[in-house]
Amino acid sequence: MSVATPKRRPELDLDGYVNGVLERDLSRFARAITLIESRKSEHQKLAQEVLGRLLPHTGGARRVGITGVPGVGKSTFIEALGCKLVESGLSVAVLAVDPTSGRSGGSILGDKTRMQRLSMLDKAFIRPSPAGQALGGVTRTTRETLLLCEAAGFDVVLVETVGVGQSETVVAEMVDFFLVLMLPGAGDELQGIKKGVLELADLIAVNKSDGDNQQRAQMAARDYRAALRIMHPKDADWSPPVLTVSGLTGAGLDELWSEIERHRKTMTDNGQLDHKRKDQLLRWMWSMVDDRVKRALHEHPRVKALRSEVESGIREGTLTPTVAAERVLRAFGLDPV
Repeated sequence: MSVATPKRRPELDLDGYVNGVLERDLSRFARAITLIESRKSEHQKLAQEVLGRLLPHTGGARRVGITGVPGVGKSTFIEALGCKLVESGLSVAVLAVDPTSGRSGGSILGDKTRMQRLSMLDKAFIRPSPAGQALGGVTRTTRETLLLCEAAGFDVVLVETVGVGQSETVVAEMVDFFLVLMLPGAGDELQGIKKGVLELADLIAVNKSDGDNQQRAQMAARDYRAALRIMHPKDADWSPPVLTVSGLTGAGLDELWSEIERHRKTMTDNGQLDHKRKDQLLRWMWSMVDDRVKRALHEHPRVKALRSEVESGIREGTLTPTVAAERVLRAFGLDPV
């Protein structure tokens, strides 16, 4: 019995990708994202041509970043919020920043099974966004995928982080509004302050405010309000509200979305939204420059040839890190200062 060979999908050209995104053809839209995520140079060149054609169609979505420690209920919350927005007539894309494991190549975040109800709605789209091995990967693939979502006409783009490492800072620098989810009564208050997450927040929502947790959630919200009062707000015209919500029951989600819309109107009226997005583009450019320079250094033949020697010298105590760094930089062609 012969086994039929699966047919290969025909290659898309520039027009195929561009029109697929603009028409929100989910198959070609997903392939455009895959093109952007590719590390092959020919794919990256074509991806930039696609983005260049799509740029005039971007900028219209509400860009919302969502973070919270593992276990805070992000998936349940995002699914409940996404479904509510779709029910109100909006289209929603969810990008889950997916920090690829350096050891196994796997990833922490899962797939659409985490948000099964939302993934089945016609006006919703969910896509893990692998970070690769560097935060520069987060910056490039997630930012460019966000632009594709806007060109495809999505009204809202939710960018989820896992709430560990530096991914919160990176995501906060690519969205209009940064939402921090907290647990009631889990001692996260100080942790959040230490990590500086509260400084990034445009709104703090104490999630899982349902059942026996409601009183503890109210107490936690009170503590966060007190903490925010002694912090300098990042925007003069906006003091981050603190709300209690429940992704499980949907309680508080209407009020939360109203605050996001109020923030957008405030920042649009005072010109800060436009200013913020232009600043984000500049940081994006320099992040990409930093990423490319770092990659070029590590891939330079003379640096690769020297690597084992200087690392052994540091381990054996015969070479200081400063001297080793100077030798690496000279091998790369730079004169250390």
